[in-house]
Amino acid sequence: MAALPRGSGVVARGLAPALLAPVALLARRRGLRLLIAGDGRAALALGVGLHLPDRRASAGLLPFLLARRAGPGHLILAMAAHGGQRGAARARRLGVDCLFLSPLFPTQSHPGALSLGPLRWARLARGLPVPCLALGGITPARLGAVPRRAAGVAAIGGLAPPVARLPQ
Repeated sequence: MAALPRGSGVVARGLAPALLAPVALLARRRGLRLLIAGDGRAALALGVGLHLPDRRASAGLLPFLLARRAGPGHLILAMAAHGGQRGAARARRLGVDCLFLSPLFPTQSHPGALSLGPLRWARLARGLPVPCLALGGITPARLGAVPRRAAGVAAIGGLAPPVARLPQ
């Protein structure tokens, strides 16, 4: 997070609950937008956004949605959509702010999964009600092939600098 430019977003997924508050503090200090994956109550407690996984239930969704309705504009709601119309319908119903549309390219996090490719990704994004972020197989070498329609890119590790590994 320390290397990200101001205004970047971070999705905290799978973090131990004890780490969420320090991560939220670091995000605020660095001017980053933090989204907690799948836990609306934790997002509310920290005053940050919520990221909804595409194929998994999210705890505390209703309280988060009610808080958004009461004070619009400060709680971001994002959602993953893995190339299907079911995700688009859910995004419309929930009024999400943005979608992570994936996988654009083949990705190490989902080996063997079919990727959308730039043309199909752009066609799907055109039919969606909100800005779409390109996710899946994003690397510096592939940035030029990301469709112009993308509101941004997201990566799990493809944009991180290589980590030196010590010999064992």
